[in-house]
Amino acid sequence: MNIKTFKAALFDLDGVVFDTEPQYTKFWGAQCREFRPDHPGLEHEIKGQTLVQILDRHFGGVLAEKQSLIIERLNEYEKDMDFVFVNGFEAFVRQLRDNGIKTAVVTSSNLDKMYAVYNKCEGFKALFDAILTSEDFERSKPDPDCYQKAAQRFDAKADECIVFEDSFNGLKSGRAANMKVVGLSTTNSPESIAPYSDTVIPDYSNFGYDYCLRLIQEP
Repeated sequence: MNIKTFKAALFDLDGVVFDTEPQYTKFWGAQCREFRPDHPGLEHEIKGQTLVQILDRHFGGVLAEKQSLIIERLNEYEKDMDFVFVNGFEAFVRQLRDNGIKTAVVTSSNLDKMYAVYNKCEGFKALFDAILTSEDFERSKPDPDCYQKAAQRFDAKADECIVFEDSFNGLKSGRAANMKVVGLSTTNSPESIAPYSDTVIPDYSNFGYDYCLRLIQEP
């Protein structure tokens, strides 16, 4: 029997580490109502996309001149956001690290956003061995590039990694990287993300290192 090794846990940021998605939905809802009233519900469709993707795909053309204003608003908004950990996350990550597992944030957020996190969330960096942002990737989710690069940081194979995601693009990225995928139902319903996940959890309160070991061994 081939026993697989669990080497790295790779976490998206919003909706996975922090319970921030409702705050972003509020922000983008306001921008969409102002600039894209022709597309109701757009704030829900853009979840998991990078800022560049959102602006290029949905605020281009005649709206391109508004992009700098939206970026300025977003930067100010993020300075005042509350970065609250998803329930059970800190204890879960510490358990992983106590068992020698490497941990990384793999986010589509940029460095400016991360500086806001660092300023407001003391001890955040100490939870991770690596933090990869949009500046580290050539291609954004759902492309597997970001998770492949994260695995390379730890000299880990795809089948030695577990991806934790909440958005459809992120889940698809983990799947495309041929890694085990844990879906967090913090942003979308459990039923909607189940087809893209190996298992679905609401938070980390009942999820631990032993469960990860079993998941890695599953075919």
